[in-house]
Amino acid sequence: MTTTLRPTEPLQQNADGTRSRRYQVCVNSRPVGAIHLGTHPVFGDTVARIMKLRIDEPDRGRGRGTVAALAAEEVARGWGCRRIEATVPADAAAAFRLATALGYVVRNRGMEKPLGDTPPQLPEGSRARPMTEAEFGPWLEKGEEDYAHSWVERGVPEAEARAKSERDHATLLPDGLATPGTLISVLEHEGTAVGVLWLALRADSAFVFDVETHAAHRGKGHGRTLMLLAEAQTIVEGRRAIGLNVFAGNTPAERLYASLGYETKLYAMYKPLV
Repeated sequence: MTTTLRPTEPLQQNADGTRSRRYQVCVNSRPVGAIHLGTHPVFGDTVARIMKLRIDEPDRGRGRGTVAALAAEEVARGWGCRRIEATVPADAAAAFRLATALGYVVRNRGMEKPLGDTPPQLPEGSRARPMTEAEFGPWLEKGEEDYAHSWVERGVPEAEARAKSERDHATLLPDGLATPGTLISVLEHEGTAVGVLWLALRADSAFVFDVETHAAHRGKGHGRTLMLLAEAQTIVEGRRAIGLNVFAGNTPAERLYASLGYETKLYAMYKPLV
């Protein structure tokens, strides 16, 4: 039996500059599923992404998804792409196994935690205050550099990583410290600044964009205190859920978040196209 992709629409040129196309997954011309392939809105035409892959229930477990994903890679190569990406829900075990078997690697994962009504207390001697304008410039410069480096370490070319870092920070902090829905706090312990928290408020939740303990003060529990601060601020602002992103390989952070009750909801995966 032969598994192929059959286009169901012309190649789309989208308003955000990306290209995309939907296909039927067919076995001997019989439709058994669907796949939606496009280029990346952030990294551009050299990076493809599988936005949807579905195999109908009666045809699962027969390798259809594997062949469809490999065929999508060939389409992406034909578009001139050098990398392909996909997101996999944490509860989609079969899809995760498929992606891993095909050589996709986890770059980062999204984690979430539901919150109660009572803000947690910070440890004795710890307090938070808003970041000052004098502190913001150096913090932003370092943050952009560190964020770009995190992407480079995980397979993104340096020029792409730096462009993404600059674009993301400009988009998320257009008015600096005065950006609506943004809380950037300095954690002090016994009068000494030991870390920084960047929290963004959303409609029904909050998101931790950055949490960092200063190098000289690591290993003393301040990372946990910063996360407690994030949860306290979220509850005070009327939200009852909090989310974050953690890059693969950041073992201390992964352990901290797991110990605080955060659960993985989504894996972001990638594969070089050679």
